[in-house]
Amino acid sequence: MQVGEGFLEEKYIPLQSFREEHRKSIENLEEFWAEQAKVIDWFKTWDRVLDDSNAPFFRWFVGGQLNASYNALDRHIKAGKRNRAAIIWESEKGETRTLTYYELYREVNRFASVLKNLGVGKGDRVVIYMPLVPEVVIAMLASARIGAIHSVVFSGFSAEALATRINDAKAKVVITADYLYRRGKALNLKEIVDRALLETPSVESVVVLKRSENDVNMVEGRDYYWQNLLEGAESTLSQSRSRATTRSLSSTRAERPENRRVSFTQREDTSFMSPRRCSGLGE
Repeated sequence: MQVGEGFLEEKYIPLQSFREEHRKSIENLEEFWAEQAKVIDWFKTWDRVLDDSNAPFFRWFVGGQLNASYNALDRHIKAGKRNRAAIIWESEKGETRTLTYYELYREVNRFASVLKNLGVGKGDRVVIYMPLVPEVVIAMLASARIGAIHSVVFSGFSAEALATRINDAKAKVVITADYLYRRGKALNLKEIVDRALLETPSVESVVVLKRSENDVNMVEGRDYYWQNLLEGAESTLSQSRSRATTRSLSSTRAERPENRRVSFTQREDTSFMSPRRCSGLGE
């Protein structure tokens, strides 16, 4: 049984079936996860499901090649879902946006082209410090599409906390917005980024999503408005093929997946691209 497909087709799994799958995940770990991995698309299947020769630094699906952006977008478009809603967003002020899978696909490709033009390539790190807007998802998927590693930093963090995370990743690009709106108040995010960048020598470029009519400080040759960079950007871009053991998401050492050997009960939700309504905390 492929649990991923079962979850998509049914609202719940009968308890007995759940217990049976849980038993399989413990008794036949590699066989179980090999079956679950078939739910997503692979450019090249793996040579080995689990390499535990250097425990606790486990390597999963060794030799396999895939792309997270392809699995979030392209395969759904090919399955006939191009006109279905991928993101339904509502702001604190009542603004709404809906992006279909195909519209999101085009926007992701365009921003991936922007990142490539800024010199971002496979293995480079990108820090995303943004409000809860659709462009957060676009930035994450665009980074994954070209093989870059992205680190999402909570937009409520201070300049010092942001700088620490930028330096930890040695990020080449920071993606942010001019303002964040929360509880009726506007917060100048760009000002926080500017303070953080005083201590972050690795950053070469800053992309700023313009959301307000108010001006913010923009450093010539380093800072660029998101909207301006999209002018003339390609709407189709081939995806990078990454090894399954290659990170697309930067994390702290304790959070890194190779430090955890997961069982069925610890399966993480990967359905963030399903249609849902987003509103919220600091948009």
